[in-house]
Amino acid sequence: MPEVKKARILIGYLGLLMFLFLSCNSYQKNQSHALTPDANITRGKELAATYCQSCHKLPDPSWLDSKSWVNGVLPSMGPRLGIFSYAYIQYPSSLHDRNLDSNFYPKEPLLDIEQWQYIMDYYGALSPDSLPAPVRNHEVKANTTIFKAEAPPANQKTPTTGFVKIDTTVFPHQLWIGDVLYSNIYRYNAKLSILDSIHQNSPVVDMQILPGSYITCNIGNINPNNAKLGSINRLQKGKKLEEDTSFQIAKLSRPVQLCAADLNGDHQTDYLVCEFGNLTGALSWYEYTGTHTYNRHVLRNFPGAIKAYIDDFNHDGLPDIIALFAQGQEGIFLFTNKGKGEFSQEQLLSFPSVYGSSYFEMDDFNHDGHPDIVYTCGDNADNSPVLKPYHGVYVFLNDGTNHFSQKYFFPMFGCYKAIARDFDGDGDLDIAAISFFADYAHHPEQSFIYLQNKGSLDFLPFTIPGTEAGRWLTMDAGDLDGDGKPDLVLGNL
Repeated sequence: MPEVKKARILIGYLGLLMFLFLSCNSYQKNQSHALTPDANITRGKELAATYCQSCHKLPDPSWLDSKSWVNGVLPSMGPRLGIFSYAYIQYPSSLHDRNLDSNFYPKEPLLDIEQWQYIMDYYGALSPDSLPAPVRNHEVKANTTIFKAEAPPANQKTPTTGFVKIDTTVFPHQLWIGDVLYSNIYRYNAKLSILDSIHQNSPVVDMQILPGSYITCNIGNINPNNAKLGSINRLQKGKKLEEDTSFQIAKLSRPVQLCAADLNGDHQTDYLVCEFGNLTGALSWYEYTGTHTYNRHVLRNFPGAIKAYIDDFNHDGLPDIIALFAQGQEGIFLFTNKGKGEFSQEQLLSFPSVYGSSYFEMDDFNHDGHPDIVYTCGDNADNSPVLKPYHGVYVFLNDGTNHFSQKYFFPMFGCYKAIARDFDGDGDLDIAAISFFADYAHHPEQSFIYLQNKGSLDFLPFTIPGTEAGRWLTMDAGDLDGDGKPDLVLGNL
């Protein structure tokens, strides 16, 4: 067997402030119930099916531990039903947020306090005290034969990298790094020497490289909020980075990704934007109407749009869209182009609201010519920050008609992204995965895991020495050094 040249993993520096707001109220039974305990639970299950399912997929009590349900998730959901306090405890809400429509919360409670107690009884009684440990088919081992980790010089004491991208459109290839703390974006050469930098109006979290320009996705305030402070900007290509002040799409709700394409067939470049938002957000496309002006078209008016792909998925000659949504109504949706800028919508996959969907890719694992899905979940910064056995990497195979079924799962606490490439050069797709919410107390080395494909969707998991040093929020793959091997860049925040 020929010697495999080691690809590089470049460990960037990144630091993000994560604010966890946990309600500290304890679980209290309502002694005024007229029903028996079993009847309370039955009634709570019925009410949950009516009210909880009105906003997202019906949650099962087994998905979280009792403490997370009663002290975290249910208090955060109460205001959605018009319940802002319970048992002398004020529930967290954004009731007075001027960025929200006045009708976001119900004017009157949708159910009474006794009914709310039944729901709490149901989730409190039937949920486990703790979640089970994940089960893996293979032991995770250290590996130094495929990758070698390298740490470039830090630009600052606190790492705050929110964006990394390998640019193979130029030669020698280059590396882009976006800084969250100072809202700077840096351009490096393949030897990790800085070439240029420019300050932006807010942190850059995505970028499209187009002929003659770089289109940046600027998130606004990176912490959860409902303000429309994000924007799409343009940098002019050249030896020195310069802002193109004639171009901007502004007032976006925490945009996290953009795609450039002609979506309506008028031979002009439109932009698809994932506005992740917070309590509100959307997947929208911006139609070019001339003289740097754009009209907004909303495809799905829900928060959590986090990743999208544009391609002709039904082979009719028109560009379609597949997008992942997190934030409650989690799932992957297909938007089929009907022509003239009109799209139909179909949900391809649905995920529980507690999953914390974080990323997906379209990759052909079985070489049948139909794109399959690699999906990750692991966002754990909300109301239930416990280690979850269902966090990790999933593979869904395409039956050829864009219907998908799960064929593989690798448990990985807090998984944030997975990239499928033939990293070892044997002709099949391996997977590199990162975590932002790993079990750092016991297994910090599992914040990065390399899944080596041994065939038939059987993957051997490996850690790479050196990657335990970071808390990885972002990652990109590409041949940075031009040796024909895909490298990885990890961003630490």
